[in-house]
Amino acid sequence: MAVTVSCPRCGGPVRPPDLMSSAWRCDHCGPTPPLHRTERISSEILTATTDRAAELGFPVWCLWPLPTGWTVTGVAWVGDERSGISATALACTGPSPLTDGPADLVFVAEELSVGLGARLAGLPGPDPGPQLSELAQSSEAHAKVRTGGRPTPLWALDTPDDRSVYVGEAMGRWLWAVAFPAPAGYLLTEPVELQDLAEWQPTELVFGASSPYLQG
Repeated sequence: MAVTVSCPRCGGPVRPPDLMSSAWRCDHCGPTPPLHRTERISSEILTATTDRAAELGFPVWCLWPLPTGWTVTGVAWVGDERSGISATALACTGPSPLTDGPADLVFVAEELSVGLGARLAGLPGPDPGPQLSELAQSSEAHAKVRTGGRPTPLWALDTPDDRSVYVGEAMGRWLWAVAFPAPAGYLLTEPVELQDLAEWQPTELVFGASSPYLQG
């Protein structure tokens, strides 16, 4: 299967390790593990990613059950053979709940300082930073999803107008939920369950055309 690699922080090209450096490098961001993305999605491609994540106990979050008309439209992971996995991302696409046309949801699980979630959210810096700390201290969670059967609070961040972003913590890692367009975030204000596909992959998953939001 065709796999592209890019920088998780800026989406730009990355250079593999060579005689001068043992790390992958982005000319803009410096040393960084690469984001791996396949050009299409299928059950076999998803399984290849989730099997890799399962070896390290790293989650791959997905809405389950999927809302009516929604499909899985992409999967990606950050890391290399030396460092292992430091982030996973899964995209879902379906009818927008409040507006005409399609909507996309991207779920990112990542370690500190990876930066994939922040890039998709349109935010500077690799992590949610002070904005999340202030929200967690001053307000109740804006969404309460369940991850692996456990209540998981998420807070809505101040982001560009074309998307809505919720972030919290699950299994000791950042959990980002990025919705395009912004009204699609309404889906997360209702009770929803996120299934870790590295733990169990439903055979009823439906796959659609590749999402543009995981591209470099």
